[in-house]
Amino acid sequence: MATTLSADAVQFYRENGYYFPIRAFTVEQAAEFRRRVEAFEASNPDDKTKAFGANTHLLFPWLYDLVHEPAVLDAVEGVIGPDILCWTAGFFNKRAHDSAYVTWHQDSTYWGLEPIDIVTAWVAFTPSNRGNGCMNVVPGSHVRGQMDHADTFASDNLLSRGQVIAIDVDESCAVAFELEPGEMSLHHVRIVHGSEANTSDDRRIGLAIRYIPTRVRQIGPRTMATLVRGVDDYHNFDLVDRPAADFDGPALARHAESLRRLEPILFAGAERPSAS
Repeated sequence: MATTLSADAVQFYRENGYYFPIRAFTVEQAAEFRRRVEAFEASNPDDKTKAFGANTHLLFPWLYDLVHEPAVLDAVEGVIGPDILCWTAGFFNKRAHDSAYVTWHQDSTYWGLEPIDIVTAWVAFTPSNRGNGCMNVVPGSHVRGQMDHADTFASDNLLSRGQVIAIDVDESCAVAFELEPGEMSLHHVRIVHGSEANTSDDRRIGLAIRYIPTRVRQIGPRTMATLVRGVDDYHNFDLVDRPAADFDGPALARHAESLRRLEPILFAGAERPSAS
């Protein structure tokens, strides 16, 4: 299962802002990942949203190990180099016949990271296709610079602010990231992307892992990250160790602290709607 990107694949990523599909895990491994997610959801229905939101890898040893998976990192290294941090990781899940969607946006808008040599590895635990709301991207849009966005806080929008690009997007140019279980895609932090609702009879489960070179720094409060490959000579983040057990007390405390630091950055300048 060699996943090291060829020179042609790296060039394609540079020009288009994405590359897929990459076989990172077997179908059997992906099925086991899904089983673990659903077993936790069934046993902890009140905690499942918190557990599988931002920085989920800080709560489960098996997800911490997943973001360190060599088959994933071999491909990531091809586009950002050998010294790699995992900045965040979280699920983008859609139930069967789910109205949830993701508006057209750029990840770079509210992350407060620079430089922008940042990549997301999106790992499919289930099939991801047009019918269940796979990701769509606009090729080459990562080179157009940072675009203006507007916040919507729409209830069915999976993004933290319901953010949407404040310009018209030519959807006829979009490419659909159709993936089989165990495959992944890579996309640049500035590529324009989004996804539609799930109209199928099964759920879609995907883990988005945000990888950054160690030279990247956080603008604003100091946040946390995990060193997954190479060395960190820059020390721009507080490094986090592997949790000892699923959802245990120390893991919960570390996870809460990571979100406490991260949320002021992600919501900077936002006018959240009132609860009434």
